[in-house]
Amino acid sequence: MSRDGKHSLGRRTFLGAAGAGAVTTTLAGCLGGVEGGSDDGTLTIGHLAPTGLSMGKGSKRSAEIAVEELKEGDGVLDQEIELINEDTEQEVSTTTPIVERMINKENVDVIVGTFSSEVTQAIIDQPIADSTVPFLITGSADSSTLKNTVNEDYDKYKNIFRTGPINSELQAEAIADYAEYLNELHGWTDFAHLPEEAAWTRPFRNLLPGYLEDRGLNLVYEEVPGADTSNFTPFLDGIEDAGADAVIRFFAKGGRGQLLKDWAGNYPFALEGVHVASMSPQFWDLSNGGCIYETTSQSGGGGVGPITDKTMDFVDKYEEKHGDGEAPSKPMYMGFNTYDAIHFYSKVVEEAGTANHSDNLDDIVDAMLSVEHTGAATDISLYGTDSEYPHDVKETRNEDDKVNYPITQWQPDGNGGGGQQIVYPKADSTADHMPPSWM
Repeated sequence: MSRDGKHSLGRRTFLGAAGAGAVTTTLAGCLGGVEGGSDDGTLTIGHLAPTGLSMGKGSKRSAEIAVEELKEGDGVLDQEIELINEDTEQEVSTTTPIVERMINKENVDVIVGTFSSEVTQAIIDQPIADSTVPFLITGSADSSTLKNTVNEDYDKYKNIFRTGPINSELQAEAIADYAEYLNELHGWTDFAHLPEEAAWTRPFRNLLPGYLEDRGLNLVYEEVPGADTSNFTPFLDGIEDAGADAVIRFFAKGGRGQLLKDWAGNYPFALEGVHVASMSPQFWDLSNGGCIYETTSQSGGGGVGPITDKTMDFVDKYEEKHGDGEAPSKPMYMGFNTYDAIHFYSKVVEEAGTANHSDNLDDIVDAMLSVEHTGAATDISLYGTDSEYPHDVKETRNEDDKVNYPITQWQPDGNGGGGQQIVYPKADSTADHMPPSWM
């Protein structure tokens, strides 16, 4: 969307019947007058992401690749496929009118995306739940998003789903399992907890302390930095004074790189958990190597190694198109989830025999809850209506009932630089976890 509020060329990618991969562009909104979801011969997919960020840009590109693959393959119900990409700018005030236009003017058949839990939750009540358009969340993780909607008023919110990432409550269990793994590997027993002030971190704040205690581990420090925090030295000093072996932090907002600058080489504990900026393949250069030994979880293992038999095929295709261009050079976690969501929904529509959500939403919902799909990031199936997490993506577990939760670490590459390696779970690892050399 351009700054003057007018539609800009290139937002809509139209893959028509003129041949595999044929691409043209049209002006958004000029297809009005056709009732959305009416099996009108075109499957229209709306995609929402903050495309000014690497995370959103990777998601946009991944959506485009998924749509190209569908058209080059068997298609979906013999329909043409149209993709509408929109920049949410991480703002509710930007996203709400975009979604209203997608539903009321552009007649989308499905909406995928959203990165911020706050934005996701704001658009659900109005306009998403006021429509029958299926909404597949692919970036935000707050467990309350579905628990407080689908779980509370099913008829109103039954068109809302999450296909990835796993929700924050499941991530809290997974990160506790990872802490237990670090204990087994390095003998670490004492952990600090540093979740940023945000909706998606509330489950970590509520659950992680108990999960660590259940595993015989100690929580020796816990603080919640505000959104405007720029000086992390007091937190790092407190963690050191508490004697922590590692700090588990959860950061998604920008401007958190200062913590790395203060930590690297100076504080004798490891930096673990989730740091969205560190998921970027370009983060080594962006941080001038300050991210060395930092870990972060990320869907698809960041494209470092095969999580499923589809992971590297997707990564190779993405890198062929974008590896030498503007960052990111890999899809990043939201890109994996968006790519998988579009392929998953194509199976759903085929299973339901219709994309007409206006008349056949219940059939589409039934298919959403029955279809299973091996994606590039993971195997996807959704929790049913009788679950604690209705319409949420199920976690996958190993033979020891541990949640599969890929974690990457920035490690030295032997040539004066660094690169990402998968260090957990062990079955997917490309390298062993390394404690900071200065510990």
